[in-house]
Amino acid sequence: MQELVSSCPIEDAMRVLSGRWATLLLYYLQDRPKRFSELQRDNPTISHRILTLELRKLADAGLVERTAHAGFPLRVDYRLSASGAELMPMIDAIGDWWEASHPRRHHRGAAA
Repeated sequence: MQELVSSCPIEDAMRVLSGRWATLLLYYLQDRPKRFSELQRDNPTISHRILTLELRKLADAGLVERTAHAGFPLRVDYRLSASGAELMPMIDAIGDWWEASHPRRHHRGAAA
């Protein structure tokens, strides 16, 4: 991950949270820890490489904790850190705002 060098905290936060996947991964981790394969099932269009990079970015930012368990095959769990959990009310608020502001578009496949 790029080193955070901006004097603007919003710019730094958006650098970590930008893109298609970061907030979705946090959302899918809010209820419980998940393995890499579970996160791939939650996000079937994300590639293995991008999922790896996004999880690494979130871990480097301190939003996600990665725990590797000994054994073969290697089992790795991901969970929200305390900092990531603090972010969830804001992510939920964005989803609530979207549903309230765009009622006919919030469900994929719904008639327009």
